[in-house]
Amino acid sequence: MKALQIHAGPRALAHLREQGLRPADVHAIPGAAGGPKGLVLNPLDQYLFGEWLAGTTHPVHLLGASIGAWRMASACLDNPVQALDRLGRDYIAQDYPHEPGRRPTPTQVTTAFGDKLTEHFGGREREVLEHPRYRLHVFTSRGRHVLRREGRAFSKVTTPLAYLGAFATNAVSRRAMGAWLERVVFSDARDPLPLRTLDYRTHAAKLDAGNLRLSILASCSIPFWLDAVHDIPGGPRGAYWDGGITDYHLHLDYASMAQGLTLYPHFQKTVIPGWLDKVLRHRHRSSPLLDNVVVLSPRPEWIRSLPNGKLPDRNDFVRYGEDIGARTRAWTQAVAESQRLRDDFAALATGQPVHAEPL
Repeated sequence: MKALQIHAGPRALAHLREQGLRPADVHAIPGAAGGPKGLVLNPLDQYLFGEWLAGTTHPVHLLGASIGAWRMASACLDNPVQALDRLGRDYIAQDYPHEPGRRPTPTQVTTAFGDKLTEHFGGREREVLEHPRYRLHVFTSRGRHVLRREGRAFSKVTTPLAYLGAFATNAVSRRAMGAWLERVVFSDARDPLPLRTLDYRTHAAKLDAGNLRLSILASCSIPFWLDAVHDIPGGPRGAYWDGGITDYHLHLDYASMAQGLTLYPHFQKTVIPGWLDKVLRHRHRSSPLLDNVVVLSPRPEWIRSLPNGKLPDRNDFVRYGEDIGARTRAWTQAVAESQRLRDDFAALATGQPVHAEPL
């Protein structure tokens, strides 16, 4: 049983069937939000960034939201295999100090996770920002109006009501949700994001050593699970939350790129625009924006062979409760089994014609 499936937009599909897939073809790689689900991509990430793309000479744009931002930033470090392996191990082992029978507070999680990011990137910012080929773009969601700040006066009543308003607005129009939250992209100062962002209210900011860690922390700051990050240097003032709220799976206008394909290692074949679109099935379909996108994802039948018959997900924190050892073992086994995704990709990425299905 093969673990990997491949889907592609029309232009990418024709390219794969006629020319196969080579590192020189790839000009962008997105990394989706999705929490623990992204763990199954860890062996594939290590192969892509540690071996397959290692000989490229052209710029490759790495776009990330939430755990995707952490993955893409890790890929920019001098030893991406080691950095991505550490990311996987640290994510699996995560535990936060809390009172028995109660979940950790957002501040406790924010402090512990911020410290972990400092361990990963502190003093190594130049490796990310001066990578000879990779250009990092970190996606965050900045609150507007009622959501412009988070604090004691806001968190218990105003913030939940504001997010309810954002949900209702988004159900009518995704673009209209820009009245509540805007997309702020912190990008490599050498090259801007290589695609149009006309689909949603967007602000561009430059990445630097002073905001790299904070932008990644903000991109991972799930509302009500972590505190918002305020006033990131280089960006507009305000409260920043998880980049997955505005861009859950980064369903962006890749078709507007001047050249090349977008290679998308993903934990599912559908590319959902925003986190609040998860329940809106009509927004899960492909679109012309994905014309040049190749999606690599696990086959459903392979997923059923994993512990509990599914990908690791955030519900596992409830499923296993205080039994951290059991959760750790299940997630570790899922990552070990995910070596199959890496092996399947390595077998097909040889420049020969590749069979893929339409997105």
